[in-house]
Amino acid sequence: MRTVVVEGPANIRVDTRPDPVLTGPDGVIIAVSAAGICGSDLHFYEGDYPMAEPIALGHEAVGTVVEAGPDVRTVKVGDEVMVSSVAGCGSCPGCATNDPVMCHSGLNIFGGGVLPGAQTDLLAVHAADFQARKIPEGITTEQALLLTDNLATGWAAAQRAHIPYGGTVAVIGLGAVGLCALRSAFAHGAATVFAVDRVPGRLQRAADWGATPIEPPAVEAILSATGGRGADAVIDAVATDASLTDALFAVRPGGTVSVVGVHDLQPFPFPALGCLIRSITVRWTTAPVQRTWPELIPLLQSGRLDVDGIFTRTLPLADAAAAYATAASRSGEDVKILLRP
Repeated sequence: MRTVVVEGPANIRVDTRPDPVLTGPDGVIIAVSAAGICGSDLHFYEGDYPMAEPIALGHEAVGTVVEAGPDVRTVKVGDEVMVSSVAGCGSCPGCATNDPVMCHSGLNIFGGGVLPGAQTDLLAVHAADFQARKIPEGITTEQALLLTDNLATGWAAAQRAHIPYGGTVAVIGLGAVGLCALRSAFAHGAATVFAVDRVPGRLQRAADWGATPIEPPAVEAILSATGGRGADAVIDAVATDASLTDALFAVRPGGTVSVVGVHDLQPFPFPALGCLIRSITVRWTTAPVQRTWPELIPLLQSGRLDVDGIFTRTLPLADAAAAYATAASRSGEDVKILLRP
């Protein structure tokens, strides 16, 4: 089978590896029909994380079950399924909450060096009754891919931001997660969403969706627009030192900063005294993917939540190197890339 591998900064190749085997009686093998490139994949591509050896990339996949272990109950051979990017053991009290982050054995993420990468022809999935779900009727391939990570992450970011009905929210970073968070903030009752990014095309896309576009540095503009008070909530979908600092100073006293961006390995100089004096709540979230599905699927099926336009380009798996270069350009035309094995 073919698998997308990163060997170092800006060094992507499509490797040929042996086909996977079942991980156990509770596992399945999936023939991947579509995989997404996530912003967090770019941390490996851009050299933010050290690598002792090449890593098979990707944690967003949908496809067809081609083999299933005897203990698998919820999906079967021939089913079109989506796979949660975040994985747990599926059998502990933590996983019983439908939140893989709570797994007593510790969470894992596909394509991070422990579990196999999802940008591949064939993907082995353990604890399939927990990790995989048959794609419901009325859910498109693009929507299903977003449900495996980006939409679940953006939705959780909005949930944990404590957005008051009619309130103001600032979303920093308008990649796929940020745009999902923007739509989710409106769905959670925000009247005004400030959309912060440096890329004009992404700002325009956010404006088309009803947000107020702002180029960074954003603190002054947000304070000015809110009478000096700040936004009720700030969602940081970037998590650089600069974006985190902006988020903490753009939120109102007593407000919440919800962070779902992936920081690098360096310590962040947290302005603790200012946050203490202003009673700021800061929440960091790895998405409880499976727990979001019962909420998000009906919203997508009914059209109450719209995520069309987040995938902007589709390329074959063989063109993975070009796809990663396109994603890393962070242009206004290209937000999220879909790979087709």
